[in-house]
Amino acid sequence: MKKRFLAAGASVAAAAMVLTACTPPGGGDDEGSSNDTALNIGWNESFRSMNTLTATGNAASNALLTYLMNDSFKHYDDELELQDGTLGEVEQVSEDPLKVKYTFNDDAKWSDGTPVDATDLALTWAGQSTHFNTVESNNNDDGSVKENDEKTVYFDSSNIGSQLIKDFPEISDDGKEVTLTYSKPYADWEDEFGVGPDGVGVPAHIVAKKALGVDDPEEGKKAIIDALKDKDTEKLSKISNTWNTGFDFTSMPKDEDLLVHSGPYKMTKFEEGQYVTLELDDNYSGSIKPKIKTVTVRYNGDPMAMVQAIENGEVDLTQPQATSDVLSAAEDIDGVKVDTGDDATYEHVDFTFDNKGPFDPEANGGDEEKAKKVRQAFLKTVPRQDIVDKIIKPLNPDATTRDSFNQVPGSPMYDAIVKGNGMDALKDVDVDGAKKLLKEAGVDSPTVRVMYDNTNSRRQQEFQLIKESAEKAGFEIKDVGDVNWGTRLGDGTYDVSLFGWQSEGTGITEADANFRTGAQNNYGGYSSKKTDKILDEILVAPEEDQEKLSTELEKQLTDDAFGAPLFQFPSLLIYSEKLKNASTITVSPTLMWNYWEWEVN
Repeated sequence: MKKRFLAAGASVAAAAMVLTACTPPGGGDDEGSSNDTALNIGWNESFRSMNTLTATGNAASNALLTYLMNDSFKHYDDELELQDGTLGEVEQVSEDPLKVKYTFNDDAKWSDGTPVDATDLALTWAGQSTHFNTVESNNNDDGSVKENDEKTVYFDSSNIGSQLIKDFPEISDDGKEVTLTYSKPYADWEDEFGVGPDGVGVPAHIVAKKALGVDDPEEGKKAIIDALKDKDTEKLSKISNTWNTGFDFTSMPKDEDLLVHSGPYKMTKFEEGQYVTLELDDNYSGSIKPKIKTVTVRYNGDPMAMVQAIENGEVDLTQPQATSDVLSAAEDIDGVKVDTGDDATYEHVDFTFDNKGPFDPEANGGDEEKAKKVRQAFLKTVPRQDIVDKIIKPLNPDATTRDSFNQVPGSPMYDAIVKGNGMDALKDVDVDGAKKLLKEAGVDSPTVRVMYDNTNSRRQQEFQLIKESAEKAGFEIKDVGDVNWGTRLGDGTYDVSLFGWQSEGTGITEADANFRTGAQNNYGGYSSKKTDKILDEILVAPEEDQEKLSTELEKQLTDDAFGAPLFQFPSLLIYSEKLKNASTITVSPTLMWNYWEWEVN
């Protein structure tokens, strides 16, 4: 199951915008590769972690860069088909039980010369499996992870696929092969590990050096494996601390160990909040041959500022939030191309269920039905169609509301799921119906705190439309918007959130992390035994049952008034005519997906 990345401006979910054919990494005409070429890319949120697998590191802004800095076993092409990467091979060696073997290439090496091997993948499995945690959570009130004491082991991550691997991985004597055995069938095994921006995770020998003080790489790897096999709490406490936060930084770190990577690019400069510069690493041993020597990602959350940067020649490629003003301004610039389309974004409104707020049963005398009626009342006021008409249609005249939690309009299962998931009840605003539900619940003028990025013009408009409609039904809306909204997710200081997800893949189990009790992306504290049971069935579902179970899942979410999908984000890819082969796909890493094909005239 591939997680969904938090997306600051645009987020991406499942259908591709096909703009160029994909050449395998290292393929194509590599004569004159790199030379002294440079490319500047604009993005809306700054890098903050080399570990994209933790709750903190799970962000598109990190994935864009780790994709260039780390090799992988698989990556997605522009038709969202999995293609072979450069780390090695992945193969299913047994169906019952399901066994998957990863074989590392001889040239797979970290930038310090240490082989990338089975220990790295074993640590990634352990970190996401929850099998080694001694507590269910170890987080502060604001959601940030606490430092574990010597008696506590807590890896700040979870992944349902990793949890299904209960036996310790089988590792070959030379460390080049690792075989994982799943405890039950698992539909998405092929893109479980080593896909795209995640690579195989952070280098295990560096974790050992920082956590256990073992300087020798091979001895460090052995120390990691021994600690995992022995379930040595004292050592695993240190290992999990390093894994959780040891690779987080917001400016150029003095410790070069944190920059160890396996891919063709290395980080050479990082000015906090301003830019990150990557350069080709002469010591890279893999087969990818990019044609651009230096890639600098420059940060600015203002989409119009990004358009200005394109016009000034400060940025060559950007994918800002799409608005009619941004589109118009970009189209007026000579020497610039603009590619438009649906980027399959899942913009949504979610509730908080566990903060003693208006939608929490605890704040309603423990009465779950009463709390649900308040949630249903609020949803009846959300002007979904009005939001699309006023904000999205100026960019895409054919835009409609998105009526599925998990499927993109036009995907094979979308129409059938929408027909049966109950979202038709939210087609139109129903203020009178909302008032009736509030009266039945015995709730008068509930105060609702809405959290969103208040520097984002589109979300400012969304918030205002929602506020005006909800207040007609008697809700008191409190604006708790925050530019740092991403760090507040799950902290209980809001009752409704507006943001988008970016998908890392196309697997059917992706919804698990959003809706399962206690799952990594379930920031609202939603918990339903019925939903969990359906998710269990989806994990092992044969293809012929996937549509039925997906519909059942969404019907349960609708019945529970979990929240509501709103719309697909329109996509604007803006780039200089001097850049060849620029395009985007609708899963992470979006506009970076084919960086080895980029050329600058």
